[in-house]
Amino acid sequence: MTDTRDSPQSDDSNGREDRTTATDSRAERFRSSSGLRADGGRETTESDRAAIFEGSQDAELDRGPFQQWAANSIENPERVYRGMFYVAAIFFLFTTLFPFYWLLMVALTPEGQLQDIIFTPNGFNPGAFIEVFQVIPFHWYVFNSFVIATASTILVLVVGSLAGYAFGRLEFPGKTPLLLLVLVISFFPPAAFFIPLNDLFNTSFFMLEPITGDGTLYNTPGAMVLPLSAIFMPLAIFILTTFYAQIPDGLEDAARVEGTTRLGALFRVIIPLSAPGVATAGVLTFIAVYNEFFFSFLMTDGQPQNWAPILEGILAYQGQYEVMYNLMAAASIIGVIPVAILVVVAQEKIVSGLTAGALKE
Repeated sequence: MTDTRDSPQSDDSNGREDRTTATDSRAERFRSSSGLRADGGRETTESDRAAIFEGSQDAELDRGPFQQWAANSIENPERVYRGMFYVAAIFFLFTTLFPFYWLLMVALTPEGQLQDIIFTPNGFNPGAFIEVFQVIPFHWYVFNSFVIATASTILVLVVGSLAGYAFGRLEFPGKTPLLLLVLVISFFPPAAFFIPLNDLFNTSFFMLEPITGDGTLYNTPGAMVLPLSAIFMPLAIFILTTFYAQIPDGLEDAARVEGTTRLGALFRVIIPLSAPGVATAGVLTFIAVYNEFFFSFLMTDGQPQNWAPILEGILAYQGQYEVMYNLMAAASIIGVIPVAILVVVAQEKIVSGLTAGALKE
């Protein structure tokens, strides 16, 4: 009897399972034909992908130029950085090198044809670079500026190194206010010092008569070296103080244990280790003094034998009735050559000095 009762139930369960299987099979075929997923969602077909792609293209076409550029910049930032670099480089080259290019065009153009210059010289006259030395002794003006700049640079580095050592490595009362006072003095305009210095340098001192003849500093290198060194001294002190303060105390102590003095440790240990800072201060001072005109113009009579600077020589091509612009341009290019050579030779030290001096280790 047990077998009789269980048999219909098993048949019914088997039938239900068959019907469920058939229903699932039909549902799966329907989903596959309609693109529906088992969870109720819809699978992405090729037609759907094509529609999405066309929609994205239409969205990109609807963007304005600025919006499209912004979207591309976000996707590829390296491209933006590269473009910014090229823009900055082109701007720098144009604003920096174009004046020299124009000077070259003026120098190569024969006299009397300067009004027709556009971007190329109106003619070709390279002899102007030789004529500048024939009209006036221009080489003496260059020599005067070179000597004055060199003497000022040496004085600034020697005194600035001593002051930088004191401010950077020693502790004494009033150190910070004194350093601030030195920096504040550098903010005064140079014209403010001219009247007292002019009176001082035109005063006759009997102790200077064996050297200068009339006992005054007028028309002497000292009339330019002393004020120019004082003007550019604060900048050198600040740069050297920053570098000297970074040298470990142990190196100086080791040198002093070996028997050297503080000055010996300064010139044998600290200055060699601070070579980028010393080079930076020296090059900046040399360039500034070499290009200086205000004090040089007022402290000399403009004659090459009286230590007139290079700018006096360039202005010497300007006569009462004519101005030889081509010779002035050629002289300007010749005068830039020493500074350009100095910068090219010392550029690595200058860059490392300007960057390393800003770091405190």
